[in-house]
Amino acid sequence: MSTGVSEGSDYVALIGIDWADEKHDVAILDTRTGKREQKVIVHTPEGLVEWTSWLRERFEGGQVAVCVEQAKGGLIYGLMMYGFITIYPINPHAFSEYRTALHVSGAKDDPTDAALLLDYLEKHREHLRAWVPDDEITRLLAMMVEDRRKAVDQRTNLTNRLRAALKAYYPQALSWAGEELHTSLACDFLAKWPTLASAKKTKAEVIRKFYYGHQCRKSELIEERIREIQNGTPLTTDRAVIDASVMVVKMVVGQLRILHEAIAEYDRKIAEVFSSHKDRDIFNSLPGAGENLAPRLLIAMGTDRNRFESSEEVQCMVGIAPVLERSGKKSHVHWRWACDKFTRQSFHEFANCSRRDCLWAQAFYQKQRDRGKDHHACVRALAYKWIRIIYRCWKDRVLYDDAAYLSSLKVRGSDLCQLIDQVAS
Repeated sequence: MSTGVSEGSDYVALIGIDWADEKHDVAILDTRTGKREQKVIVHTPEGLVEWTSWLRERFEGGQVAVCVEQAKGGLIYGLMMYGFITIYPINPHAFSEYRTALHVSGAKDDPTDAALLLDYLEKHREHLRAWVPDDEITRLLAMMVEDRRKAVDQRTNLTNRLRAALKAYYPQALSWAGEELHTSLACDFLAKWPTLASAKKTKAEVIRKFYYGHQCRKSELIEERIREIQNGTPLTTDRAVIDASVMVVKMVVGQLRILHEAIAEYDRKIAEVFSSHKDRDIFNSLPGAGENLAPRLLIAMGTDRNRFESSEEVQCMVGIAPVLERSGKKSHVHWRWACDKFTRQSFHEFANCSRRDCLWAQAFYQKQRDRGKDHHACVRALAYKWIRIIYRCWKDRVLYDDAAYLSSLKVRGSDLCQLIDQVAS
């Protein structure tokens, strides 16, 4: 590692922090004297305040640069409060490659990693971008949208477990409770009739009233289910299997009810926050975005208009841009693995939904299908094209205008125009 002073540095100190759950190892370079030192920060609010106070006093309030291997979390949230600290997050995969390049074993060691982060910041700062946090409302929206997705994933895991339990002793309930096991109808049905025996003992009028009370108005379907319940045959009569499975069903149903209410509350709060965001109209103007995808696209782009210098940066960051690998005469194209999967999914889902409301998007998708590509490859290609449009609308703060875009396609003589006419007819 270099021991000299960073020439022309605009920071009085460069710092590498290797964060952990209980402590953070810190490597510090005084750019004025070239002196290096190591410190340890206890991972408590008091410990962080004590260290930042020492840092401010030690370098007389001058601007310092901090390199960390993350872009969010308790440490970042604590440091972002201090105006004299500029944060440079580094991609964990990139830093792992850097560690391996300098240390053959690739073994992780907290003090060494702190020094490596400092070394990377000192020698390769031109490859890093200072972290500019979005405004408070955008950060709130981002956290809620991501947490909602986690809640939905958790609900999916629970419904899969519930389905597996029912298949073991009470498979008929999968039909009688409805296909969506996380709904109020399904949860109430299984709570009321957790076994076939309990359902068979119930009068037809009670079952009929139950379905009507859950907005199920299809009389023929209700009568068919009543007949099936009355004539149902148990899969097993083994009390061990039944009693154990009933316990699982009751437990999961209770959890699903809580998640169902929480997700509904997330939806209400996200809609409320999004409606007050200054960029909401830009993303609401995108065909097919709707109330779910518009907030996700907004947080993917953020509010810092200097964050991306081109749409290509966005395409690579979100993982939509393909990766070309070349070695000698061989080349291979594959999709990007090192990216934020949730953000990539947001653009992928939006591109797919846009086909329903946008003629040129449907035409472009069909063009890709005619070339022999599978569905997901076509959607990714469409998302790649959409990102260029979204980037320009976001950068210039203008709404998307479908008529204007169609006119530009005709002016350029795009071969999509003929396909658009076919789709329209």
